[in-house]
Parts: sequence; structure tokens; C-alpha cells
Amino acid sequence: MAEKILSRRGDQTVYAGDLAVVEVDQVMVVDSIAQSFIERMERDLAATPKYPERVSIVVDHVAPASTVSVAQAQKEAREYAAKTGVRLFDVGRGICHQVLMEEGLAKPGWIVLGSDSHSTTYGAVAAFGSGMGATDIALAAASGKTWLRVPESVKVNLTGELRPGVTAKDVALEMIRVLGADGATYQSVEIHAGDRFTRGERMTLANLCVEAGAKAGLVVPGGEILTAYGYDVPEWVYPDEGAIYVQEVTIDLSTLNPRMSAPSEVDNVHDVSELRDSLRGLKVDQVFIGTCTNGRLEDLREAAAVLKGRRVAPGTRLLVIPASSQVMEQALVDGTLLTLQQAGAVLGTPGCGPCMGRHQGVLAPGEVCVSTSNRNFIGRMGDKDARIYLASPAVAAATAVRGEIALPEDVREAVGA
Repeated sequence: MAEKILSRRGDQTVYAGDLAVVEVDQVMVVDSIAQSFIERMERDLAATPKYPERVSIVVDHVAPASTVSVAQAQKEAREYAAKTGVRLFDVGRGICHQVLMEEGLAKPGWIVLGSDSHSTTYGAVAAFGSGMGATDIALAAASGKTWLRVPESVKVNLTGELRPGVTAKDVALEMIRVLGADGATYQSVEIHAGDRFTRGERMTLANLCVEAGAKAGLVVPGGEILTAYGYDVPEWVYPDEGAIYVQEVTIDLSTLNPRMSAPSEVDNVHDVSELRDSLRGLKVDQVFIGTCTNGRLEDLREAAAVLKGRRVAPGTRLLVIPASSQVMEQALVDGTLLTLQQAGAVLGTPGCGPCMGRHQGVLAPGEVCVSTSNRNFIGRMGDKDARIYLASPAVAAATAVRGEIALPEDVREAVGA
């Protein structure tokens, strides 16, 4: 799929290992890198975006601003957008990847570059999404093109059906465990899932591909994607029969249990039940439900189903931050946010929240956090001595109720419901 997309957006057929110059359909800039991007454009390139309609600035990483310097950087981003005509999604609109999906700015067969490593998320709809630094992003905005080495492809076959209580997050963590943290470095992880999974679940799968080092994560179109995107799914985007892969792995979904990534590497993945039993009595100080990995409506509903009629354990903080304003509105209308708040959750502004440890819930030394995010590196969400465990929204919610690592069935059994 990667070879096909890059060939279509370039001027010749390319294969793994070739260098390609390709048209870029959308360039995404986040607030934390906006100043560097503007500096490259104006000082180094003396250029303006060639196609302003293909450039979006999203204020999401530290939104609202936490310091004067952050506020100044965001002010400059707003002024730049007004001056050049590029799109601006300001504080409260939500996380860049969720917003671009909602706005139709990532489509099958497109190339979407973002100044955020989890831009692989766009592969959920068969767009070649990839993260790049400020210089490469600026060059793409100025020229409308980028160059890159065509990645080799890794094929991930998903077979069987998920058992109750097992989610796309569990599948994604298992995939990272199997591939390893560097098992797909500068490769395209191509996920063959048939008609399984919603768009949101596919976003979770594609999002976590970068945690195996991937250049891109592409989910073969099927199911809800075909319904939602219809004629926007080109026939040519599918991999050919007999396509060549450098590695092929198969995951039998029917054998999976809920999974959890333990500190401090994403591929340090275990059955939740094993960690629960080995870490009994470990106090969890904070639970965080949100991010570009698991902040969508279906994720919040999953957590609410566990929390309904229950309360967060004393001494444990539960932070819930919707991935976008649309998600927040939908969760308000259907009562999901009310259920979460009544359980004791603290609701935050749509955006990245404490995911990268700059505001809205950073961790103190020695604190333990269970998060639905994508990284548990040392110092990721605050102090270097804090410990982060990654899990699904359902497991995170159950943990919030118990105050220690738990499965949803632990919570239900405890109250006989």
C-alpha cells in the first residue's frame, strides 16, 4: 500500500528503497512546534505556503496555554494563520489527528504529513500519514511536496474475533509486543483486518504503529471505512496479490486477553490479569482517559459503562479529556460525560492534556498512572520517577474504581453487578 500511494502521488512507480518526490495533500502543524515552523518558513525559506488550503495549524498540545512563553507562541501561530490563510484550529477544538479526521482532511490514498510522531494515525483511512520535524514540514508547506525513501512493508494479519472485554487498544499493544519497539523501524506496518473495527478503532491501531518505529501505519480499507468514505476509497490503494513484505506476522484475536504496557517501554506488554496479581496493593495515583489513541466517543462510553453507578477510589484522581469538541458535544448529549463526572472524574479541555507532561495533570515523583495514551517512557507525563502503565479505557476505568490495577469484571464482581 505504501508503494502504491507514493507512486500515485509522485511522477513514477516506486518500490521499497527508492527515493521518491511526492505531492503532499495536507501538512499539519501543532502548537508546540509552530514557532520553529514559522521561523523556517519566514527566515530560512523566505516563503509562504504554496497551497494554504493544504496547511493546518492545530493548538492542542498545551491548550489552553500554561505559561507566558507558550501563550506568546500560540499568539504568533494565530497571527501567522490570519496572514497566510492557512487553517487554524484553536484551543478547545481538539487533538490534531482527531480534528483532521473529523474535518475530512485525511482521505484514502492521500499523503498527510504532521509535526507530530503519531501522524501515522491517518493510516486508519488508508492515508500515508507520517511525522516529520519542523524543517521538513516547512519545506512541504512551501513547495507542496516532500521527498522520502520508500519504506519496506510489514504485513500484520488479524484473524479470528475479539472476545468480550477485549478492545482495539489490546490488539494494538499486542502488535507492538510482537513487533518490538524497533521491529518496524522506517517501515510501513500494513494491517489486514478485513471488515473488523470502526474508524476510531482503526485510528488506535494506526496510531500505535509508530511505537514499533514505523514510518507509516496503514489499515487495509474495509467495513465502516467503505461505508463512510464510499467512492473516496480508490481501487488502486489495495495491496496486490503476491505483494512483497519484509516480515509477516499473524495475531489470532480470539486468543487475546486485555493487555497492559508496563513501565517504561511500550513493548513491555503483559496480560492485565498477570500484572494485577503481581502488583496487588500498588496504589494508582492517577488515571488518565483521553489522547489521540483513546479519547473518542466510543472510548468515553467504554469507560462510562464501567463507572456507571460507581465512584473513583479515594486517593485516586481520574482525568478525562475528550479528543475533540465534537466528541465532547456528543458525550454531553448522550449523558456519557455526566456519568463520568458523577463517578468523580475531572473533565478537561479537548486536547492532548497531560500526555506529554506539560500541563493539566503532570505526575509527581513516585506517582503511578494508568493511562489510555500511547507512551510510558521515563519522564513522559512528568517526573522521571513516576511510573506509567498503558491500557484500554475499560481497564483504566476499572482501575480508577479500585485504586489499583483492575479488570472491569473485578469491579462488577465486587458489587455483585
